[in-house]
Amino acid sequence: MTIVVGYTTKPEGRAALARAILEAQTHSEDMLVLNVSAGEAYADPLLATEDELDEVRGELARAGVEGQVRQLVRGKDVADELLAITGELGASLLVIGLRKRSPVGKLVLGSNAQKILLSVDVPVLAVKA
Repeated sequence: MTIVVGYTTKPEGRAALARAILEAQTHSEDMLVLNVSAGEAYADPLLATEDELDEVRGELARAGVEGQVRQLVRGKDVADELLAITGELGASLLVIGLRKRSPVGKLVLGSNAQKILLSVDVPVLAVKA
């Protein structure tokens, strides 16, 4: 089985990666790390550089976790990309990061997180930074 993790270089993405590695080690599963951008901005802060993706590959290797790192910029919504890949792989778990929110903001999840939680057919582990 495969664990899919939505990765960004922000603290919530790093936390999701760390937890996904732990889950993969615990359950002897492979991982797919996805860094996704809809490509709507000239410089998307969620899009990792090649050096950052190489660092993720190194983390997987050091942890002894078999896995792939993919970057998708196909003009699709981030949540839609994660949902599609998770379904295609028949993933056992999807790990996403959540950013900290104000007390009022806690009433509403981010749009990507909400869409994923309401639509995915596999367990989701949502990790705070």
